[in-house]
Order: sequence, then C-alpha cells, then structure tokens
Amino acid sequence: MLKTVLKTVSLCAVVVLAGAAADPLYTLDKTVTLPSTDTDWDYIKLQPNSARLFIARRKDGLTVFDVNSQRVVGQVANSVGANGPLLLPQFNRGYVAMTDGSLLSFELKSLKVIKRLPLANDGGLNGVVFDPATKRIHAVVGSRPAQATWFTLDAATGELLGSKVFPFKKMDDPSPDGKGNLFAPARYDGILLQLDSTTLAEKARWPIACEQVVAVEYQAHTDRILIGCRGDKPVFLAINAQTGAEVARLPIGKGIDGMAVDEIRHRIVTTNGGDSSMSVIEQAGPDSYRLLGNVQTRPQARVMQIDEHSGRVFTVTADATFPAPDAKGVSVPTFHPNSFTIMTYKPNLQH
Repeated sequence: MLKTVLKTVSLCAVVVLAGAAADPLYTLDKTVTLPSTDTDWDYIKLQPNSARLFIARRKDGLTVFDVNSQRVVGQVANSVGANGPLLLPQFNRGYVAMTDGSLLSFELKSLKVIKRLPLANDGGLNGVVFDPATKRIHAVVGSRPAQATWFTLDAATGELLGSKVFPFKKMDDPSPDGKGNLFAPARYDGILLQLDSTTLAEKARWPIACEQVVAVEYQAHTDRILIGCRGDKPVFLAINAQTGAEVARLPIGKGIDGMAVDEIRHRIVTTNGGDSSMSVIEQAGPDSYRLLGNVQTRPQARVMQIDEHSGRVFTVTADATFPAPDAKGVSVPTFHPNSFTIMTYKPNLQH
C-alpha cells in the first residue's frame, strides 16, 4: 500500500514539474503607449530591412514607429483614415488604403505625400497588395453588400490601370506567388480563388472547409498556401498550391486577423483578437505542422508583424469600453484616448 502511494506521489510530481517547465514561446519585452484619440486601427506594416513600423490608426492617421528605439519617428501628413499601408522601397513609394475609398501615395524615405487618388465611391478601401510578377498593386475594397472591387495600379507611378468586380461581399488581401498567380480569399463564401495576376481571370476555385477565410500567405519554398480562418471553430490550414488539396489543419485562437511566417525559426504565428492570444505553430516540412501553444496577449491585439531577422512580434491594442449590445446583438467598442499601445514580444529560442 505504501509503495503504491509513493508511486502515485512521484508520478504527480513529474506531471507538475513538466507543466512548470512549459516553453513560454514568446514573452512580452516592451510596451509603449502613444498619445491617441479614441481611434481604432487596422494594418501595421514593417518596412523591409528597416526598423520602421507603419501603423494605420484611422482617426490618428499613419504613424511611423521605430521598433529599435521604441519611439515615434514620423507621421504621414493628411493621412487621417489610414487603413492599410503597403511599403515598396524599390520604388521609394508607400501606398495607403483609406477609409474614404481613396488611395494615398507618399515618398517612403521622406514621408512626403505624392497624391491622394479617389477610387471607391461606395465605401472604404481595406488593403493594398504588390504583385512582383507584374509590378502592379491591387487595392481591394472593404465589406460591401454584394460585390468586391479591385483597383489595379502601376506600382512605380501610381497610375490607375483598371478595375475588376468580384461577386463576393468581402475579399481579404490576396497573396502573390511571384510567378503570375494571386491567391484570393472570399471571406464569407468559403472559397479561395487562383487568379492570373495580369488579367485577374479565374484559373481555379477551391472550397475551403472553414467558416471565414481571413488570412492567406503563399510560401514559395514549400509551394503551400497558409490560411487562417475565423469562426466558432477557428483553424489554421495548409493547402497544396498546385491542387488546392488540404495537407494540414490545426486549431488556433479566436478572431484571427494577423498571420506571419518566421522562416528562420520555422514558425507560423497568428494574432487572435477574439481571445487575446497568439497561436504558435511549428513547421517541420511542407505537410508537417504542430501547434506549440497559445500565448496570452491583450484584448483587441489582432494585427501583427514579425521581424524576419530577430523573430520579434509586434502587435497593437488600446483600452476599450464595450456598451450593451444593440437589437442585433452587436457591441461596438469605444477606445479610450491616450491608451494606444505598441507591444513587442521576443521569441523563446527553445524551439
């Protein structure tokens, strides 16, 4: 009897010690709170090979934050309504999708505004994506009652080349493969389109078995499309870019809005505003993925960027009050002034 009890206690001790030694994956390293209005926000973008993080703070415009010195180093003029920045150092250009439906362009080095081009007259733009195969950019509208419009422009000059309408209420940013294809999600339709990046003609249409297809990232060296889905059962998926076949599926946190790949550490990270988490996935090969865990962040921290060199993760949030839901059950938060916060998480190198 005594031997049995001792064995049980010993086993319990092993379990407790194993739990205590769990890898934290990422730890909060720095926080900086900026002066702010009651603004909300959308995309953040880290300039390639730079410490400049561009933050689209809608009511407060496009703010430039140095992630090394941890201070604001610039502000793009007349950028109130900034929603989705795109940074193209090869052309010394930045573009910003604006909430009034216009596209703002600026010199990347000086931040001097070049022009503000009206595009959509029925609501705001959501984001802008660069296709390296054609050297064009595509500005995509936000949610609409029935149709999503893409505006195509020359990346070097900002000249409008054309537009195309798709029969979907919401299309999130497409991901280019650099070889003439764009992989474009239709959020509420459970569809991923393969488009010709020159003509935007549909080459393939693949059903995606999840509720809301939100984040899409093409990975060149594996020829896989990485997908983050929202819904009651949020998931990460990997699919074969040649066939559309699903090769992996893992659960992630609720409310994904950001996803990035850390190629050096073989990780995929999603930021999930619904349950204040970062889901961390280990990638061992084209078809081999493992959920390492979920790191607690802060409420509303839903967008992100990864420093490809250091592996640091940047995300933002602000304090908020959620009023009682309306008749449709919707509660739109009011964000507290002077609470906008930039958070830096550093990776644990155990994996």
